[in-house]
Amino acid sequence: MEDVVDASELAAPTAVDPGFWRGRRVLLTGHTGFKGGWLALWLQSMGAELTGLGNGVPTEPSLYELARVGEEMEIVTSDVRERAGIGEAIERVRPEVVIHMAAQSLVRRSFAAPQETYATNVMGTVNVLDAVRVEGAGVVRVVVNVTSDKCYENREWEWGYRENEPMGGHDPYSNSKGCAELVAAAFGRSFFTDPDGTRLASARAGNVIGGGDWGEDRLVPDVMRAALAGEDAPIRNPNSIRPWQHVLSPLSGYLVLAQTLWDSAEIEPAFNFGPPEQDARPVGWLVERLAELWPGGVRWSLDEGPHPHEARYLKLDSSLARSRLGWRPLIELDETLQSIVDWYRALSEGDDMRAVTLGQIASLHYPAAST
Repeated sequence: MEDVVDASELAAPTAVDPGFWRGRRVLLTGHTGFKGGWLALWLQSMGAELTGLGNGVPTEPSLYELARVGEEMEIVTSDVRERAGIGEAIERVRPEVVIHMAAQSLVRRSFAAPQETYATNVMGTVNVLDAVRVEGAGVVRVVVNVTSDKCYENREWEWGYRENEPMGGHDPYSNSKGCAELVAAAFGRSFFTDPDGTRLASARAGNVIGGGDWGEDRLVPDVMRAALAGEDAPIRNPNSIRPWQHVLSPLSGYLVLAQTLWDSAEIEPAFNFGPPEQDARPVGWLVERLAELWPGGVRWSLDEGPHPHEARYLKLDSSLARSRLGWRPLIELDETLQSIVDWYRALSEGDDMRAVTLGQIASLHYPAAST
């Protein structure tokens, strides 16, 4: 997804370092969601002292329940829209690292529930950062604020968006993520300027896919639900191109970003984490490939709508993450799709999904870090 970068400008590949995370006190908001569940299990596997803050499980079924994500972590039941609960959690847990992922994360839902979307994505971010500012002063060293590739004013052009492009967004979800980025930028410039204090940066990624996603009106969950039920999958916009990436790829970026922030305050305030150019594929291609991999195939039919506006094309330039963080995407698209089919097949066969998910995390093809 990025422009050509001279090899001499690239940092050496940086791995997620289990030694850094072992015993590290981490507060993760949104741990019950799809991305949050994967990250919570990854942090548990590395021995982090993990606390999750969230308010219920967003889907039924869910990765959180199927993989027993809450089994080896502390849970704080609180809504990011309520400032007091976040402050109380920070005072009690005293986290060294805060990763803010709690969000209303669905574009189509944002049309039906715009107020909820803005309250969660914008004021939720204000509340988390303000609690870090007040209750976390002198305690929280690193904050990673997770938003979305959709935070940019999308002109549907052919090249990838860079971190200094204008914020915007056509729909309430995308616009709320642009607003959340503006909030983070203001807090960073106003309150987190001391190099010996809290260090804040945003992480932007999108179109993440993987096992355990049950989100409403999302492509892979729709296809896998149909596959499990032996029904037709309803597909919108088969010609739209998306930059697909396994959920663990951007999550590795968030962890590497936190590690880098811990060591250095001299770092840019935002980073893109997107897949390579060749992994931007049409929706229809992805559906056909999943159908080939699923035993017995998957049938699909065109869902003609009407549908709310969705961008046909959006990609990120991740050159900055490559050059400054040494980050690289973890998993190629073919391997990603095979891992998805393997996950849902294991579910259909009654396997232990916590063990399956942890096994996929452990089998990553990524440079080993010294511990």
